[in-house]
Amino acid sequence: MSERTTPFSQRPELLLILLSIAMPLSFSTWMALLNNFAIERAAFTGVEIGILQSLREVPGFLSFGVVFLLLVMREQALALIALTLLGVGTAATGFFPSEIGLYITTVVMSIGFHYFETLRQSLALQWLDVKRAPVALGRMVSAGSFAGLLVFALIWLSQDVLHIDMVWVYAVGGGATVAMTLWCHLAFPRFQGKAEQHKHLVVRRRYWLFYALTFLWGARRQIFVVFAGFLMVEKFGFDAGAMSLMFLATSAMAIWFSPKVGRLIARLGERRVLIIEYTGLIGVFLAYAVVDTAWVAVGLYLLDHLFFAMSFASKTYFQKIADPQDIASTSGVSFTINHIAAVVIPVVFGQIWVGDHAWVFYAGAGMAAGSLALAFLIPRNPSWGCETVFSTPTAKAVEEPTEAPAGE
Repeated sequence: MSERTTPFSQRPELLLILLSIAMPLSFSTWMALLNNFAIERAAFTGVEIGILQSLREVPGFLSFGVVFLLLVMREQALALIALTLLGVGTAATGFFPSEIGLYITTVVMSIGFHYFETLRQSLALQWLDVKRAPVALGRMVSAGSFAGLLVFALIWLSQDVLHIDMVWVYAVGGGATVAMTLWCHLAFPRFQGKAEQHKHLVVRRRYWLFYALTFLWGARRQIFVVFAGFLMVEKFGFDAGAMSLMFLATSAMAIWFSPKVGRLIARLGERRVLIIEYTGLIGVFLAYAVVDTAWVAVGLYLLDHLFFAMSFASKTYFQKIADPQDIASTSGVSFTINHIAAVVIPVVFGQIWVGDHAWVFYAGAGMAAGSLALAFLIPRNPSWGCETVFSTPTAKAVEEPTEAPAGE
């Protein structure tokens, strides 16, 4: 059955959207409550939060292991198992309010999260047509943001109005992910990709620019994920309800903005979109370093999140230059590269934070500047054989994409 005759309810794009909704039910719950839970229940300082975040990134560093698991399990099934593990780890978090307890539950949650994200990226690039991928990925981000918005709204309600213990909020968020994953397993057929994937690690010289962009993205992301949120709690005294309202605002913006990013990538190309993103981030990080007013800091956080939503342009860039058989392996390799710096930065920068937090954000601006320089090396029309501005297009670069997959 071709894609045109397959009901939308049985297409892989819908499954990807639903899984994109299931993931933040857990992860947004974990993220929204973490800083307050760690400080209020486990007496964390910048040092402990840095260690926790580094431990959280270790499974991401080991994401290349996905390739070997594919020797015994199909990608779609493995993605569902990983998502279930994310839900279980999140649900257990509130029941272990100690330093060691938080470290352990974080690692469990993180294994599920990072392996699922690796597999979701791989499946999306295999299942989606190259021309439709930017818009479809934008819809996935928008759907996930809608789920995040719902989570943050419920967390604000639970903390500021109903005063529900964070233990039960963690349990409900994780349980919702597990339940939705089970439903997806039962409701959808097993989909086939466009090409049989390599079951070994693939590292190609011609992907070097994608690897470099991925490395800097992973380093820069830690500044946003770890320290921007921690700044709000430690410096400006935001409680769990206030943090949830801020996350609520970022999710609402992403619902509206992400589909527009997809269309913007389709119209302007990955090169121009990434140049816009990195230029904006330089200014945001420099401003983080000197901000002394809470409402200005919130504005920077919201702006940071908008630029962050543009980052999937690097994934569509890779889809255009990749061999179809390389996608699963390279997705695992790219997540490992992404997390090389991520394993180190939270611990090292946690020590820097104790001395002067401004230098953490100055470093983030430097990372964004490096990414901007690399973005200028992306061709205006990337393709196989035309991976950088130094490449010469080949005949294969203009081949038509194969037909998108249908259900078995």
